[in-house]
Amino acid sequence: MAHHETASSPAAEPLPQTREELLALHRETRRRRNAAAHGSPEHVAAIDLLGRIEVEVARIERAMDPPLV
Repeated sequence: MAHHETASSPAAEPLPQTREELLALHRETRRRRNAAAHGSPEHVAAIDLLGRIEVEVARIERAMDPPLV
């Protein structure tokens, strides 16, 4: 865990397992990031979560037949 994360932070929560759910969470997380003050803990946590979501979406898309990438 990074120094700014806690056990109850979004990074500790499991991500959805479907592409559709991940994309919905990505939209909501972008809204939270955009609403947070730049550099605030909420802003940083949203950026971290966006990265985790994007990695999972890419993993799912690579596994599709045919891959979306």
